[in-house]
Amino acid sequence: MTLAIQPKAVLFDLDGTLADTAPDFYKTVNQLRALHDLPDLNTQVIRAEVSNGAKALVKLALNLTEEHPEYEQKRRQLLELYSQNLGNETTIFPGIADLLEWLDTANIPWGIVTNKPVHYAKPLLESLTLTDRCSVLICPENTTHRKPHPEPLLLATKHLSIDAAKCLYIGDHARDIQAGKAANMRTIAALYGYISQYEDPTLWQADWYAQDCQQIFQLITTQ
Repeated sequence: MTLAIQPKAVLFDLDGTLADTAPDFYKTVNQLRALHDLPDLNTQVIRAEVSNGAKALVKLALNLTEEHPEYEQKRRQLLELYSQNLGNETTIFPGIADLLEWLDTANIPWGIVTNKPVHYAKPLLESLTLTDRCSVLICPENTTHRKPHPEPLLLATKHLSIDAAKCLYIGDHARDIQAGKAANMRTIAALYGYISQYEDPTLWQADWYAQDCQQIFQLITTQ
């Protein structure tokens, strides 16, 4: 299967879609647990929660919810540890480099729309040497609403001066597909990303599903 019409722009989620940031979180979560004399968690257990943010990782690491009086302190502790590990082991997923090179050559702009705060997202792009190639980066600080609200995606298209209906959004979480559909974009669910074993991505109703980046490359480049 191929895209009926080649997109005028391609937008990516960051964690679990464009970049494999989970290894930085493996160390972060287990460092936090070590401070509380807890044993390391299996990396796959951590990986499945990365896209759910700090709240989920604090709960995973220490079994604390927002209602707990020590939650906020532990959340800040987690984020401080993450800042120390940021980008140390993050890489782009296999096949992403070829896809981005093709988009650059075809003069199709690409960008990132993420719920990751800008003070983490920008250094990550720099560490991956993608800053100058990325046409737009939208983070929570840029909008009133986060995904799954369509506002971040629509702001990206405004920056690119491209109709949302002519854009493609790729993500590894239900909120990514929900946001893309609400913005009237075509969507690809990245099944190689950080998806819990309890999730059923077929319920997301993405336009296409990709087991790996090579499938995304084929969808976009084969006409």
